[in-house]
Amino acid sequence: MATVKICSNKDTLNQKPQNILIIKPGAMGDLLHLTPTIRALHRRFPHAHIDVMVGNAASVDLFRHHPDITDILVYDRRGEHRSFNALLSLWRQIKSRSYDLVINFQRSNLKTWFLTSAALPCRILVYHKTRTQIIHAVRDHLKTVGPLGIFPDGDELDLYLAEEHRRYAAELFESHGFDKRPVIALNPGASNLIKCWSTHQFASLGDRLADELGAGVIVVGGRGERELAHDICARMHHKPLNMVNKTTMLQLGAVLSNCALLVSGDTGPMHMATAVGTPVVALFGAIDPQRTGPVGEGHRVIRHPEIYCVPCNAKKCHNPHYLECMERISVEEVFAAVEQMLAERNPDCSSSTCRLER
Repeated sequence: MATVKICSNKDTLNQKPQNILIIKPGAMGDLLHLTPTIRALHRRFPHAHIDVMVGNAASVDLFRHHPDITDILVYDRRGEHRSFNALLSLWRQIKSRSYDLVINFQRSNLKTWFLTSAALPCRILVYHKTRTQIIHAVRDHLKTVGPLGIFPDGDELDLYLAEEHRRYAAELFESHGFDKRPVIALNPGASNLIKCWSTHQFASLGDRLADELGAGVIVVGGRGERELAHDICARMHHKPLNMVNKTTMLQLGAVLSNCALLVSGDTGPMHMATAVGTPVVALFGAIDPQRTGPVGEGHRVIRHPEIYCVPCNAKKCHNPHYLECMERISVEEVFAAVEQMLAERNPDCSSSTCRLER
């Protein structure tokens, strides 16, 4: 962690910030990991305006209804802002807002430093990933604002939904008969295939959930998971509701909030589920869940650390038994975890068709 102090006078350092810019053009999970830091900043400086800069227009939804965020800026380095003129326009927009504190969570990107310079003179805090020990990303983000007198007071993630999104999910569930039984979401995709459980295992799990627990099954994900979802649906005897690439980001959040559980690898929807209060069965292979696992109470991580190459942060699997870490996770142990978690949340339920109370 580093603090850069570039101010017009010494008094500025002692003043409470009035206009704060957080720079984090990251993926869904990365942005949700930032929400405890936003909550802590607002608690420490309740009258300050807090703006956040995200990396694409789709990510705006994650903060659209956040009560602690004043405005959302977009820095699309792979799209609009590849043009210098567009980047300069964004620089001028930042300059006009007179930020007195910038928190840069993307220090490796030189263009974010160019954008940061638009706020000078101001105080700058810079995120540095902890490498001397394994610490969860949420706590690591919170360490960055420690110099402001902010200390962790909870790791829970936040995602705020509008009534229209909750209504969408309620109507979807009712129209498919999911409003009278527990519904379990399956999220087969991830940013890298080495984080993915196989489609045939997801399909086998889905059928057992329907057969033995009387559960409704929904497959969720984005555009990149369409083939995975198609394969799962084709393999299942009890056809699930395929919602892959059919929702907006906040509609997905509402769908997950109505589910009893989510079964997922290490990916954005896993963190979204925790943010809306839905328990997660998280399937982890080589990646260490102490860094990016689900936060909060009531979740379950399934992992096989006895495999010789675990943990591993490689982008490709080098084990001669390809993806052994994910393959070793059995349908039986995932099903057992789901069954136990449902029973714990609704201990009076003895029938496979009773509805889980949420």
